[in-house]
Parts: sequence; C-alpha cells; structure tokens
Amino acid sequence: MITPAFELTQDPDFLTVKIRVPYARASEFDIYFEGEDFKFYAKPYFLRQLTLPGRVVEDGRERASYNTDEGTFTIRLPKEIPGQYFEGLDMLTSLLAPKKSRSAKPLVEEIAASAELSEENEEEFDWEMEQIPYEESTTPLQHPYGFGNLRSGVFQRLQDELSDVIDIKDPDQTPAEERRRKRLAAEAAKFEPDHYLADLFEDEAIKHLLKYKPWWIDAHKKMTALQGASHQEHDSATFVVFSEEEREQLRKFTNKSYLLDKRSRHHVYLGLIDILLAYCYEICVNEGDKNVESSWNIRKLSATLCWLESFSSIHDVLVSFGRRVLCYPLYRHFGLVTRACSDTVMILQLGRAAILKCLLDIHKIFMESDPAYILNDLFITDYCIWIQRVKSKKLAALSESLQKTTLSKSHMGLELEELEAAAVLVQEEEKALKAAGTVSKQQLLCSESETSDSEESSSTSSSETEGSDSDEQESSTSEDGEINSFQGTLQEERTAPLIDCNGSRQGANAPAMEAGDGKSKVSLQSTSPPGKLVEELQMQIKSAMRLSEQPEGLATASCISQEQEENPVAEPDRFSEDTAGKGNFLEVPSKPNPLLFLCSTNEDED
Repeated sequence: MITPAFELTQDPDFLTVKIRVPYARASEFDIYFEGEDFKFYAKPYFLRQLTLPGRVVEDGRERASYNTDEGTFTIRLPKEIPGQYFEGLDMLTSLLAPKKSRSAKPLVEEIAASAELSEENEEEFDWEMEQIPYEESTTPLQHPYGFGNLRSGVFQRLQDELSDVIDIKDPDQTPAEERRRKRLAAEAAKFEPDHYLADLFEDEAIKHLLKYKPWWIDAHKKMTALQGASHQEHDSATFVVFSEEEREQLRKFTNKSYLLDKRSRHHVYLGLIDILLAYCYEICVNEGDKNVESSWNIRKLSATLCWLESFSSIHDVLVSFGRRVLCYPLYRHFGLVTRACSDTVMILQLGRAAILKCLLDIHKIFMESDPAYILNDLFITDYCIWIQRVKSKKLAALSESLQKTTLSKSHMGLELEELEAAAVLVQEEEKALKAAGTVSKQQLLCSESETSDSEESSSTSSSETEGSDSDEQESSTSEDGEINSFQGTLQEERTAPLIDCNGSRQGANAPAMEAGDGKSKVSLQSTSPPGKLVEELQMQIKSAMRLSEQPEGLATASCISQEQEENPVAEPDRFSEDTAGKGNFLEVPSKPNPLLFLCSTNEDED
C-alpha cells in the first residue's frame, strides 16, 4: 500500500483534510474518524493512522468530495468544540506517528536486578510499518505514455500494485523504441506452433464463433441501405441507441479539452484502432457476453494498453494485433484477426456514436476489474470525452484507410506459411501410412480367410474319409450278415434231399451224387459232420468262384431245384451267359438258394 500525500487546514468549526490519490478507484473508498483518530483507504492508497491535535465529531455535518481532474479527496470534519484551534497541523511526521511514541515515558530506564516485569506491564509489539508521506519527484520524466502521451510518473510509484495490468516493467524509464523491441521478443517467445496448428485444423468451434453477429452489423446494414436509397449521409446516432446506464455514465465524465499536436493526434487515432480491434475480438469469441476474462482479453490484445505502445502506421497496428491474437488468447486463428478488422471498419463507418458506445462498454468492463481500472484513467476516460468532439470526416477517412490496408500471414513474422506447409505434408504422410495399413490389414484378413477355408476343406475331407470308412465298415458288416444268414440256411437245410445232374432225388443216407458222365463228381457224404460241410461251402463262397473259359463242345449243365424246373422263366437273371461263348460266370443271388451245384467235365478237373 502507498501512503498518500495529504494536507490539513482548519476554520473555527471544521477541520479540512485534503488527500491526493491520483488514479485511485474513486468509487470504492473508506473513511474512518473518531475523536483524535483518522483513517483513509482508496486502493492502492492507505492512510493507516493520522493522529489529530484535537477531537472531531460525527454529527451529520461532515462532507467529502472528489476532484477527478486533480485526483484529490477533500474531507470536512466538524470540531467537537467549535472555535477550538488545532496546533501543529503542518507537522506531518508527528501526525503520522503512533500515539505511544509521543508519551513522556523515558527512553532509557534502569531496572533493578531483583525487579521482575510481568507480561501485563510490557509494551505491545508494534507490527505496523512506519509511514512515510509520498513526495513527488521534481525531476522531469522523459518517457510519457497514456492518452496522447500526456501522462508520466504513474507507474513509478504504482508498479508493485499494477504489475498485472501491463507487461512492461518500469515504463517511466523505458523509451518507446525499447518497449517495442521487448514486446516483439515477448510475443515471439510466447508463440506456440502446436496451439496455432490445433486451432487451424480443428476449427469447428471457431467457425461457430465467426457466425456471431454483434449489434453493429445490423446497424451498418440499415445505414448502408438508407444511404443507398436516399444517396445522402445520415448521422450514426439514428442507428445507435444508448442505454440509460450509458447515459448516466456519460454524465459523470468531466468536460475538458485536449491540446494535442499533430504527432500526438496521430498516436491517438492509431491507439483508438488498436483498442477497438481488441474489443471486437472479445465480443466475437464470447458472443457478446461478459466474463472474468473480458478485461484480460482487451488489455492483453491491445499493445496500446498492455505495452503503452505508440504506433506510427495502421499497418503496424494490424500486425501487432494479429501477432498478439496468435500468441495469447484461447482461440488463436487468423480468421478471428480478419473478422476483428472488418468489424472495426464497420464501427468507424458508423461514426462517433458507435465508437463511443464501444468505449463506454470497455470503461465498464475495466471498472469491474480490480487491477484494470487504472487503464480508464490513463486511456479510456479521455477517449470517451475526446471522441465526442472528433469530426465525422476524419473518422470516415480513418475507416477508409483501415479498409485499404492489407494484412497477410507473412506479415506476422512467425513463419506461419512454412509451418502450415509442413503440417500439410505431415498430414499427407499420415494418410498414406494409414491407407497402407488398411491395405495390409485387408491382405491379412484375406490370408486368414484362405487359411480358414483350407482348414474347413481339410476337416470336410477328414469327415468324408471317416464317412467312407464307416460305409466300408457297414458294407463289411452287411456282407458278414449275409454270410451268416446263408450259413444258417445251409444248416437248416442240410438234411434236405440232394439232386443229381439227371434230376433224380436221393435220400439223406445216399452214399454219393454223380454228375455228368461219371468223369467228374461232387459228392456230399451224409455221414460227414454238419459243421465241416458248412465250412467248406462258406470258404467256396468267400473265394468268389468263377468258371474258367469253356472249350468248344463242353457240355454244361445246371442243377436246379424241382421248383425251377417246373417254372424255368421265374428267374432269368440267375446266370449270365456270355454271347461271345467265352465262358460262364457264377452270380451270387441276393437270397442264395440252398445247395446250388455246377457239374463240369473231367477236362475241368485236369
């Protein structure tokens, strides 16, 4: 805190305290007085303890006023005893001293060895710092700043309290050229390529913000349409309406004149463009709503407010604003720079009323921000008063010059075009790698599919092999069943009468059966064991007997049963006769007849 400069005067009934607090927030101050004590606070000034030479009283006659031009508070306090004369009002050091330091207690005391001091008798420890009245330096400062470069020495005593408002340290001792060099170096160090590229390629949110239409767009359309219809210029006040709060704000300003030379006027116009650019960006990104970052956005994007910069051309203003947009705020997109430029041109074309409305909004935003209110005293309040007397022709010429000034990414000095080209190449490489990965993945899926198909085919072949084996097993089982069935039939009919080749029937006890002319015989002895006869027949059937080729003149006779002799057409397919005369083959019937014998000649036996 800063101890403000003050002075005291008196008349028979009142004590007057005049406190000088330049650039303080006049809307928030505290005054306390009772008896001989007086305290005052207005950030960043604090008069902690002023011990008066007489007593004052609070009885409703006390008054206080604030002079904005001089930055002084004047406080009139009624005396408790009217007509009393207060001595030593010019002894400021004595008035600032605490009460206990003015006591008559000796400075050095001899304390007996046996004496013991209790804590109750000890003097309390003084935690308060000594107050030293501020004295303004008489040495003229060479590096002014503020509106029209009319201020100086402000930050010399407020640097600690206002370090969050501006980025430059000790501006009173820093010339304009050095401020510019430090600003450019700070912007280059703050620029983050990753943040810029992220906003460039992922710009859905920014595209949405660019669609927002503030109030001056509709006002400009109405003015343009009306001028086009009547071919006459119209006052912008027709399209701009001030609220009651804004009118009350205007009534609080003090009317004064500014003596500016040509160079200073040039700096003021360019500073106005810089401040409006920052304000247009803030309105666009927040879609007209105010938040805790609004004050930070405006003062951070304006080099006039943040670095106390004095520009020499419109192009320098645009480059500075563009660089700061790409380095500091949340949304860092070049489209927001061009949008702010076009909005500023519209505001300037609307004239003094539109500019004043924007400046009043900025003034309100800074008043609601704790450290930024000092910028109102340095810039915004003076701009609000000055703009009301500016001629419309000058504003029209200024808007035309701004509209003709071109700005590109190459002017930023941040190598944006090279950075974007490198990013595009990286994107193309990533797309190529992604496409190659997709092809490889498809090939892998095809390979896996082919492998799966071969495995399915192999399993199908295995299944078919197993099925074939099972079919063969079933066929073998069926053949065994037929053999067993035939064996049972032979066993059942083993006692049946035998038939010779001549058709005569023999009894069961006949000694033998002769076939043909007696040269070849197949005999079945009735005395043979039944099991041996069955085994011989079974072996002959399994060996698939086949008749060899018969020679010419060979007589073949078939021994058939009596039923087949009676009905020879009943089973024509019993034997298959070769038309070429090469031989006869034995066919096994599906239901074998019991004891079918073939008679052959003796040549067959040979």
